[in-house]
Order: sequence, then C-alpha cells, then structure tokens
Amino acid sequence: MNFDIADSELSAAGKHRILWADRNMPVLAMIRERFAEEQPLAGERIACCLHVTSETANLMRTLQAGGAEVVLCASNPLSTQDDSAASLVVDFGVSVYALHGEDTETTYYEHINAALDLKPTITIDDGADLVSTLHSKRQDLIPGIKAGMEETTTGVIRLRAMAADGALKYPMIAVNDAYTKHLFDNYYGTGQSTMDGILRATNLLMAGRHLVVCGYGNCGRGVATRARGMGALVIICEVDPLRALQAAMDGYQVMPLLEAAALGDIFVTVTGDRSVLDAAHFEAMKDGAILCNAGHFDVEINLKALKQTALEVHRTRPSVEEYHLPGGRKLYVLGEGRLVNLAAAEGHPASVMDMSFANQALCPEYVVNNTIPSGVMKVPDEIDYKVAALKLQSMGIEIDELTPEQKQYLASWEMGT
Repeated sequence: MNFDIADSELSAAGKHRILWADRNMPVLAMIRERFAEEQPLAGERIACCLHVTSETANLMRTLQAGGAEVVLCASNPLSTQDDSAASLVVDFGVSVYALHGEDTETTYYEHINAALDLKPTITIDDGADLVSTLHSKRQDLIPGIKAGMEETTTGVIRLRAMAADGALKYPMIAVNDAYTKHLFDNYYGTGQSTMDGILRATNLLMAGRHLVVCGYGNCGRGVATRARGMGALVIICEVDPLRALQAAMDGYQVMPLLEAAALGDIFVTVTGDRSVLDAAHFEAMKDGAILCNAGHFDVEINLKALKQTALEVHRTRPSVEEYHLPGGRKLYVLGEGRLVNLAAAEGHPASVMDMSFANQALCPEYVVNNTIPSGVMKVPDEIDYKVAALKLQSMGIEIDELTPEQKQYLASWEMGT
C-alpha cells in the first residue's frame, strides 16, 4: 500500500476522531453493514478527491466494506486532518495522499496523480480537480472509467460547463443536487460550520455586528440564518433577482456589495464565482473589517489585488492574516481565503455529512448496476428518498403513507370540483 501522510504516529488520535464521527453517521453505518454482506462494489477501483476528515474516513470505510479498492487524496490543502489521514492508513488500510498545508503548485497535484495511478473505474470528486486533471493530463485512463460523482456546487458548475463544451468524456452524477445533500449539507452544514470557523479564528461576539453574506443560495441562506440567530445584523448581496427577492422577504437587508462594503464588519463569500470581493470593495471597507470565504475555491476574495494594495501582511492569529493598507486601515482575512469552515474549524457536523456521504456510497452501487447516460445527471430519486427514509429511521421518526385512494387521486386528472 502506497501513501503520503504527515505522521503515522497520529493514527491513535485519528481513530478516536473517526469513531466519534461514526456515532453520528448512522445512515452510512447501515449502508456499510449491508455492503459488507453483499459486496456490491467488488472489483471496483474508486479514486476519491475529497476533504480528508473524520467524516470522509467513514465514507472510505463504507466503500471499502463494499469490496472496492479505494484511494483518497485531498481536495483542499488546508482541510486535511493529519490524524484522520494517519488512521485511515494505519488502522483501515486505505491509501491516502494528503498533508495539511500541502503546496498547491506541486504536492497537491502530485497527490491527485498518485490517486489516479489506481486506474479508477469510478471517481468521487469535491470541486472537480480530479476530473479536470484526468481530462487534461491523464486522458489515457478515461476509457476505463464507468462514471463519477461530484460533491459540490462549484464542481457541478465546472462539470456542466465541460459538458456544454463537449469536453466531458465520461458520465457524472451531481451528488450536490440531491435533496438530501443540498437542502441539509449546504444549508445546515455550511451555516453552522462557517460560523464555527469564524468564531474559532477570531473569538468575536457576533451580536450587533454587520455581517455581509455574498450569495443567497442554499449555503448563503444557511450562513445568514445562523448569523442572525447569533444576533448579527445580516446584509445580503446578490446578482440573481429571485434570490435577492427571497432574501428581502426573509427579512434581510439587500443592497449592492459596494454599498455594503462600507457597512460590513464581517464579510462571507459563498457564490462559487471569482473576485466577488475586489479592489473597489477593499477601498470602501472600514478599519478592522474581517473577510472570509465559504465557497469551494480560494478565488472569491481577490487576494492578489489586496496584497498589491497592502503595505504589510502578517499573521496575527493562527488563522488570521492582517493586511495593513495605506491610510492606516487594517483588513483581516481568515483561513487564507480558503473554505473557512475547514481552514479554521472541522467542517460540517458528522450528522449532516451522514446524508451527503450516504449518497456518495449508494451512487457507485447504482453505477455498477445501471448504464449511466453521458453528461451530468441528477442522483436517482430512489437513492435520494432512500437516504431520507434511513435518516428518519435512525432518528426514530415515523411518517404517514398515502392510502391507495390518495395515490389514485394524485395520479388522475378526471376528478375536479
């Protein structure tokens, strides 16, 4: 078994962390138990490019229990938990290529290529860097791949762009678009973990501060809800009129970002686009403003423009960089502009990742048993509803079922007033 991790001696601590997360991932545990009996993934080789956390470790265990050969590399250089990586290698026999803080110019892509050396039959991605590398550098492997899964909004956007250009050479399942993923992971997970990252990095009181959320998709709504619950005065900035209208009717202030720039104490980007916070916004911000990103890639805050303006930059807290600007103002960037919930905290709670990773576990089984159409497809409804039903079961919640008469009524058009 090949691997590249920080320190195998961290495995004991990592195992405790993985098993703690497992206690809050009952759906994945039920799937893992069935997989161990049925071996639906026997003979499959699955290359995964994901955040290397305790929750991801339990997904790896589940895929492995199903009979697959699994290899894992990091989808973000600052999200790797070195102890979880060590435990995956030492205690669970998974090949892992991930180092917290690894260099993005060389090591990061060396690890992706190491994972691709498995010659995968299935890929699982978080941000589409593995798929992008496959299509640009390792095209010889594409004929052997049945399909892939993508976890994030950002990654799905990239894949749909590839499909539109005719560049996507094997089928993809947009796990991000599953209801049991984006309505829970994006909303509850991103909301809580983003605020967790901000608090761990700064130890600031949210109450009474103006917090600007850039983007009001499911992730942005989650951040706004949690921030308002902590007493923050939340401002929403959007480019989509429907989302802006929804934010206004949800009771938030809605305004252009340049106007909000002068008011905000804390800024959170969560759009999936680049240069959302740019030079003009930095110029308008007040002294002491805090900037962070909850989108997948570190392009939402134009750090290059900020560095060019700054007279001096230094780290003032473990996850906080202080930018000294002309005129005496200081701006603070959290987690180097990367995902603040993972760069400064531990990412989403295990109980919400339980559903996301249940989808990631069941989709490879679906791929093995079905012909997947070209392009980017949604998660089959049968999987989405199965995950929801298992989650309710694990919570001890029962719900009603439609009677035959009700089913017939909903399927007919003949009955009216």
